[in-house]
Amino acid sequence: MRNGSPNWTKENHVSHCKHARTLALSISIGALIALPYAAAAALSSKPAASTAAPTYKIGDKLQTTKPAARTGGARQIEWDDLMPADWDPMKGVQTLQLAALGDGDPRATAALEKLKKAWDEAPVVPAMDKQHVVIAGFAVPLDAEGTTVHELLLVPYFGACIHTPPPPANQVIHVILPKPAKGLRMMDTVWITGTLHVASASTTLGPAGYQLDGEAVAPYRGGTHP
Repeated sequence: MRNGSPNWTKENHVSHCKHARTLALSISIGALIALPYAAAAALSSKPAASTAAPTYKIGDKLQTTKPAARTGGARQIEWDDLMPADWDPMKGVQTLQLAALGDGDPRATAALEKLKKAWDEAPVVPAMDKQHVVIAGFAVPLDAEGTTVHELLLVPYFGACIHTPPPPANQVIHVILPKPAKGLRMMDTVWITGTLHVASASTTLGPAGYQLDGEAVAPYRGGTHP
């Protein structure tokens, strides 16, 4: 299931309100950015164009298209479906003049700690509990025997949890695969089908706000789930 990149490596369907909210994440300051900047930029970025053999860059997201109507089976969801509509990832630090703070400024350190805590405790969407879904993302194996994977994190953009710090917890899905997936490597692009649960998990690579009982793993080839 290689994605075509030699390295390890949202159709912007959100409302203007959500788009403005995520754009607000793209802040530029040394110490504060050290943790969330790459993740923030990725949350506000547009999906990467789908190609036959894509090479993803840090922060790239997958381009998906929701089917016009659900014809049965799992419901295809997008990553924004996992965030409460009124949730502001930057609450509490918006009033700071971030660009004017230096790396050693204690206000920057305090803001960073506050932001990290808020992201680690990011609220989920209760209505998503026990939903039969399918979602596309990047795989981050947690336990693997070679390329056979039993457990992984699914994340919305390339490099999350590996090349950049973790996204907000409501943008991380902890996937358990009763039937191990073979040939799955770090940052492979996949569709995963299963039953979603609102259940937090603490992993070696960061917190997850959701758990998915994985039923099927399929290569991502763009657009709508096959």
